Amino acid sequence: MAKKKIKQLDFEAQLKNINKEFSTLQVLDENGKVTNPDLMPDLSDDELVELMSRMVWSRVLDQRSTALNRQGRLGFYAPTAGQEASQLASHFAMTKEDYLLPGYRDVPQLVQHGLPLKEAFLWSRGHIDGSKFAEDLKALPPQIIIGAQIVQAAGVALGLKKRGKDAVAFTYTGDGGSSQGDFYEGINFAGAYKANAVFFIQNNGYAISTPREVQSAAETLAQKAVSAGIPGVQVDGMDPLAVYAVTKHARDWSVAGNGPVLIETLTYRYGPHTLSGDDPTRYRTQDIEDYWEKRDPLNRFRIFLTEKGLWSEEKEEEIIEKTKEEIAAAIKEADAAPKQTVSEFLEHMFENSPQNVAEQIEIYKAKESK
Repeated sequence: MAKKKIKQLDFEAQLKNINKEFSTLQVLDENGKVTNPDLMPDLSDDELVELMSRMVWSRVLDQRSTALNRQGRLGFYAPTAGQEASQLASHFAMTKEDYLLPGYRDVPQLVQHGLPLKEAFLWSRGHIDGSKFAEDLKALPPQIIIGAQIVQAAGVALGLKKRGKDAVAFTYTGDGGSSQGDFYEGINFAGAYKANAVFFIQNNGYAISTPREVQSAAETLAQKAVSAGIPGVQVDGMDPLAVYAVTKHARDWSVAGNGPVLIETLTYRYGPHTLSGDDPTRYRTQDIEDYWEKRDPLNRFRIFLTEKGLWSEEKEEEIIEKTKEEIAAAIKEADAAPKQTVSEFLEHMFENSPQNVAEQIEIYKAKESK
């Protein structure tokens, strides 16, 4: 019997077919000009101004938080400048009924979702009160473990679906986070159960100091959605209108029962990974900085709104000053928070403290009362 000839597999063609389906979506270019009117979101003038106001607020918050950290008045801080469109425009498509599961760089979205700024500052300091969220705040504290929020979001999303909620779980990670095992487990679980979720990969180019092209051989990170059988979209993360439009479509798709969506936002962080010792000048050149600064999300949106007669330098200055006052008041409130005690830490370790921990709590309470 003649042997059956095995057909050769054209792996190169397969790769080309996968990669060409993930083009970058954009509405506004770096000069504030509309490049794709078909994707233009249906936002009113007031909504456009509100989105820009939130982005300006976030830039000021980043500047002041950096200064407060260097003064020793904040603890852990991960800079956000450059990612305003990726963060605030995506959050702008959320409702208060949606659940937010942020990473440690996603404090701006959390505050806009309803967390008092004072509590965000306390979270940065590691204070217990920084994670005591109000009952009506549909969010979890920022996740420090890389990628762990993806698995949590999958669970929350399935819960929303089973309860018939008109709500979606939103979660964010970075390009490095998309290489974690939790990332794949989370999107796979959500995809298998068609859970109500929108997953964001904020591709800011570096996993701490590791360049994106070194930590993954994938042509795009959006195409990682293929492995979970869910839609994947790559969007210009410096373009607030494109980010909003894609997020709004993804939310509508997911809440309708179609399952999760993965969105990769191509963005950039101007500062270091965190203010805990990272020096970006050791792995990023000035040419890279110049390239991304020309694509600044505030600048392109500012040009667009100004040409529509919706924005002015005076209005922006007003928001800047108001934000500074808000931050000053919040840090003052945070400074007035009660000092933490060892007994408090122990009390929060377990819902029902085992005997040995309960004994330690009583010992420390006695010491602290003296």
